[in-house]
Amino acid sequence: MRLFVSEGSPGSLPVLAAAARARGRAELLISTVGPEECVVPFLTRPKVPVLQLDSGNYLFSTSAICRYFFLLSGWEQDDLTNQWLEWEATELQPVLSAALHCLVVQGKKGEDILGPLREALTHIDHSLSRQHCPFLVGDTESLADIVLWGALYPLLHDPTYLPEELGALQSWFQTLSTQEPCQRAAETVLKQQGVLALRPYLQKQPQPRPPEGRAVSNEPEEEELATLSEEDILMAVTAWEKGMGSLPPLQPQQHPVLPVAGERNVLITSALPYVNNVPHLGNIIGCVLSADVFARYSRLRQWNTLYLCGTDEYGTATETKAMEEGLTPQEICDKYHAIHADVYRWFNISFDTFGRTTTPHQTKITQDIFQRLLTRGFVLQDTVEQLRCEQCARFLADRFVEGVCPFCGYEEARGDQCDKCGKLINAIELKKPQCKVCRSRPVVRSSQHLFLDLPKLEKRLEDWLGKTLPGSDWTPNARFITRSWLRDGLKPRCITRDLKWGTPVPLEGFKDKVFYVWFDATIGYLSITANYTDQWERWWKNPEQVDLYQFMAKDNVPFHGIVFPCSALGAEDNYTLVKNLIATEYLNYEDGKFSKSRGIGVFGDMAQDTGIPADIWRFYLLYIRPEGQDSAFSWTDMMIKNNSELLNNLGNFINRAGMFVSKFFGGCVPEMVLTQDDRRLLAHISWELQHYHQLLEKVRIRDALRSILTISRHGNQYIQVNEPWKRIKGSEVDRSVLCSKNWKMTRLKI
Repeated sequence: MRLFVSEGSPGSLPVLAAAARARGRAELLISTVGPEECVVPFLTRPKVPVLQLDSGNYLFSTSAICRYFFLLSGWEQDDLTNQWLEWEATELQPVLSAALHCLVVQGKKGEDILGPLREALTHIDHSLSRQHCPFLVGDTESLADIVLWGALYPLLHDPTYLPEELGALQSWFQTLSTQEPCQRAAETVLKQQGVLALRPYLQKQPQPRPPEGRAVSNEPEEEELATLSEEDILMAVTAWEKGMGSLPPLQPQQHPVLPVAGERNVLITSALPYVNNVPHLGNIIGCVLSADVFARYSRLRQWNTLYLCGTDEYGTATETKAMEEGLTPQEICDKYHAIHADVYRWFNISFDTFGRTTTPHQTKITQDIFQRLLTRGFVLQDTVEQLRCEQCARFLADRFVEGVCPFCGYEEARGDQCDKCGKLINAIELKKPQCKVCRSRPVVRSSQHLFLDLPKLEKRLEDWLGKTLPGSDWTPNARFITRSWLRDGLKPRCITRDLKWGTPVPLEGFKDKVFYVWFDATIGYLSITANYTDQWERWWKNPEQVDLYQFMAKDNVPFHGIVFPCSALGAEDNYTLVKNLIATEYLNYEDGKFSKSRGIGVFGDMAQDTGIPADIWRFYLLYIRPEGQDSAFSWTDMMIKNNSELLNNLGNFINRAGMFVSKFFGGCVPEMVLTQDDRRLLAHISWELQHYHQLLEKVRIRDALRSILTISRHGNQYIQVNEPWKRIKGSEVDRSVLCSKNWKMTRLKI
């Protein structure tokens, strides 16, 4: 036999690792050829790897070659391995090939590479976790392991693309990568150049087509029914027989909520919404609703919980809106703060306090942190080239400028950030800039400003992240965005603006300026707490006893993962820093994006006007919550999910269970004797309930909702199989078991 491989050919990795299986079983000659050499005479394009058999026939599929080597070693085929090989070919390879091309040929990085792959990597991780085995098919390395390892190695050997939270995947990958056949294969193909060794080969290949299918999906994957042991069943039945009365009673919440020594103290914040518009559904699910669900869960667990939010009222956006509506900035803040509060109240958001940033506490705390940073040498002064509108006779803060993004060409980029590519921008970098007020072209002038010396604080931030991230529940995008900022090197960031509406800068020579929202807004959490209780420092200067969860959309991660931690670490005042940073992807609207400025999408006041109850909106938004990738709001899908899941599944089960107990047992749940099938069903329900707790503790809210729906699905199936409308006429045992069990399952869900 003769094996043809090529340096830089990704497919050569797994076949070289698998070839070790054939050593001593057959004579094998390995030849290295160029990527354009035609080895198989009847193929229309050159292809490697290729295995030429002794019969003169050829194998030129990576998995087929690996399978042949494993068969030579005496390996016996099994269904699970075949399933993994099918999945690798149909699901993994399309997204992986596209990702490698983007990385190696096009030079893209970050989430452009990892984003499309995240679902596939998570699938491998979850499969390994469920099996409690080190390899994909059991306790020993299999054909599936070698094929998937070889496919993933060029990308995952760079730790940047191996998500920290996928622990089972990490362990599996590292175990295989340290095996001698895999190490030799990597050395042969990559020549210690890493993924760049693939460039000559990939440049000669046709560009992979973007994988078709669910780019944006609102549907969860189906999972297998859990395999249960007799011990699992016994534990479930024992817990069931103890009943709800064995649980500790819920304690009423006392205000103000304060940390208690010896208890778990959970501080939850939702990103402060700008006060310049009505929140849309993307804002609601990205921040306040997600945080609300976790706060409710936290209180049910009887953790000592404080959930706070408020309107972010200072800055350019407020001044701009005030000009548009002919009001003062304070009048705009008062108007839209009330609108936000009304919207969240209608959505049943359970804030312990909902405040605002235009308060004396905001000024005092912000200026104190600034003074501490200044005293410790973490504030710089520099001259900034800034846009000035001669017609308006004023320097233009970033949001008073619009133009063409210098990175992606988007024509309506703001002076601080591009909404399309997400990159941060200095206003003078914009192409074709315009004053947002008068639409004239501004000129560049110099202005003195203050900067937070992030490079000087970088080592402290790295040390803090090194202690915080392991074992935490930072979402993958939050980890990636924070790490990417650090990888590129932190730069001094301007923290002042030439505005009137903001927290005044308490420094001579700068008293005509205010603090920039990047520095100022995240301090709003502290000032809102200070307005709630004069003992606010028990929450915010108590890192040893307080677990801080912060909820936001991913565009807010740099402020919460970089800027505020650096400010707090530099202030050296024992501030509580985020333990779990929970960031969503984006919620789109139908086939486009929500847009406040263009009025595209569903806004909070519009949701009220539809007449659709708030709980239906809450359910659907949680069902499509963009946890691992962008998702989309769809009116048609909302109707379908309401009818199929909320009504026919969850609502139908609760209604039927309650109706039978009420109609035939006078509203009293009867005693029951369990059959073996009943016991197994209880075990499945207990497993789902445990899974639900595990998911919510990890703040995987969308997946946790799926567990609830799975429990009601079990209940509906139980009712359908047992036909209570018939058995209610049977023996007392039949009647009582059926109705009692269904009602107790219902109480679990309520």
